[in-house]
Amino acid sequence: MGAAHMARAAAAPFAAPMTQGVPGAAGSTLRVTVAMVLVVGAVLALAWLARRLRGVSGVPASGLEVLAQVSLGTRERAVLLRVGERQVLVGVAPGNVRTLYVVDATGAANAAPLTASSNAPDSTPRPSFKSLLLKSLGK
Repeated sequence: MGAAHMARAAAAPFAAPMTQGVPGAAGSTLRVTVAMVLVVGAVLALAWLARRLRGVSGVPASGLEVLAQVSLGTRERAVLLRVGERQVLVGVAPGNVRTLYVVDATGAANAAPLTASSNAPDSTPRPSFKSLLLKSLGK
């Protein structure tokens, strides 16, 4: 009875078919490659979408706007900013940002003290940033 019982068990309907093939190495590599391409594509699409949606609001997120900038050297520049109702001239260098000049909405100018020599009385009027910028641009 032992041999007959084993023969019936071998022919049972729940046994795995003998013709099932193991997927080849090429098929596995193709599946992994397609999955990687889909994941990388999804990440790039989400990054693009995030960049596009960041500027959708139409209103600037902050009250800060760059009005003009001029290069003063290889890594130094002067930048004119509008901060709310004020215009601020800042000097930017590697690792250093300094306020050079502030103009309020009322038109009152506040010069930031830079050095001891800048506090000395000066009889000649200083040119405006706009005139210096236009002069440096050749206009």
